[in-house]
Amino acid sequence: MIPSEFDTIAAISTPLGEGGIGIIRISGKDAIKIADKIFHSPKGLKLADVKTHTIHYGFIVNPQTGEKIDEVLVTVMRAPHTYTREDTVEINCHAGYITLKKILNLVLLHGARLAEPGEFTKRAFLRGRIDLSQAESVIDLIKAKTEQAQKIALDHLSGKLSEKINELRDAITRVCAHVEAYIDFPEEDIDGLTQEQIQSEINRVKEEIKKLIEGYEEGKIYREGLRAAIVGKPNVGKSSLLNALLMKDRAIVTEIPGTTRDIIEEYVNIKGIPLQIVDTAGIREAHDLVEAEGIKRSLKAVELAEIILLVLDSSKPIDSLDEEIINKIIHKKVIVVINKKDIKSREFQLPESLKDKPAVEISALKGEGIEELKELIFNTTITGKYEQEGVVVTKLRHKIALDNALEALENALQTFEKKEPLEITAMFLREALNCLGQIVGVVTTEDILNIIFSEFCIGK
Repeated sequence: MIPSEFDTIAAISTPLGEGGIGIIRISGKDAIKIADKIFHSPKGLKLADVKTHTIHYGFIVNPQTGEKIDEVLVTVMRAPHTYTREDTVEINCHAGYITLKKILNLVLLHGARLAEPGEFTKRAFLRGRIDLSQAESVIDLIKAKTEQAQKIALDHLSGKLSEKINELRDAITRVCAHVEAYIDFPEEDIDGLTQEQIQSEINRVKEEIKKLIEGYEEGKIYREGLRAAIVGKPNVGKSSLLNALLMKDRAIVTEIPGTTRDIIEEYVNIKGIPLQIVDTAGIREAHDLVEAEGIKRSLKAVELAEIILLVLDSSKPIDSLDEEIINKIIHKKVIVVINKKDIKSREFQLPESLKDKPAVEISALKGEGIEELKELIFNTTITGKYEQEGVVVTKLRHKIALDNALEALENALQTFEKKEPLEITAMFLREALNCLGQIVGVVTTEDILNIIFSEFCIGK
């Protein structure tokens, strides 16, 4: 049977595992009828007769066998004032795997089908409760690793990005309407925008789109985080730095060179940035096969990292091994971490190749300079676009649509200024409208929707 958007769907909406509460969500025209078949109220209540947005105590019972499955609270919510704008029932039971599966199986047996990934949110979009950018923000809200990432996702869910995109679409629509009026009624005296006003408005919208595009890299960092590799020769304090950043003993620290034989990965919150820190094995000539593999992985981590934290031991002069490592990472975005400042040697001099790189002096062992390092990491990667504009683009799909819209507007402006046929200008303006429409879901395809909602868990 081919799934339909008009089917009644059901899924477990809470993580599987032991816990206090588990929720089975049912949505669709038969949601209340299906729940009524398996719900037994000690008061003899029928869910079909209760008021909307009310909660009712009772038991889930297998009607075929009379087996009592669990003691539950059932919430009844009638359309259109629900997440999906359909009749919705949520069964709150005890969160055990067997209990949840038994109740879900009963729901499916009595007329519902298992929801596809993200199908509840997809229905909220299809029924007009939220637009596509708001729907996408739901998964960002679920996956947010920091408070700032959560705040941006919540802004998008509340419609801040949608408002901005729709404002730009309205402006383009007005310009397009005037251009097409000149096409349809060339002989008429139309009270419309002058040529200068049309050019000015297209340029204004272009600048607004450019600001959104420029903010993408920052938005992406807040949403996905940054990967930073701690790099240096053995015994410069890389593992001590990792422990200091995490504020816990995650890596083994000894005076023996080569203690770290493999890469260690951890997340830390740097002023709202989810920073994935990779502590690498000290780069040198390997003494055995295990260390050689660790160094190989370290070099791979360097290539994948967006930021390199290059740790130098300031208690000794820079040597040939330091120089060799610097040559391997100099093409990357590097922050120089000058460690052991408490025992810094007078002979230590920063190489010329690193003079233009941001640098900070620390003592990883004593925890000194760590806050300054965090500040440096933040200031090196964040430009403040979100704080300035109040809205930021976080998804590649949105950036590509903005890029395409900007190109279409540039083409529209060029053809208009060259006094080419106005039909061509109008065509490019409509193309820009369509590109922006893809962000909020005004223009979309089933393939795009399937890709977007496949990221969701089944119960959402």
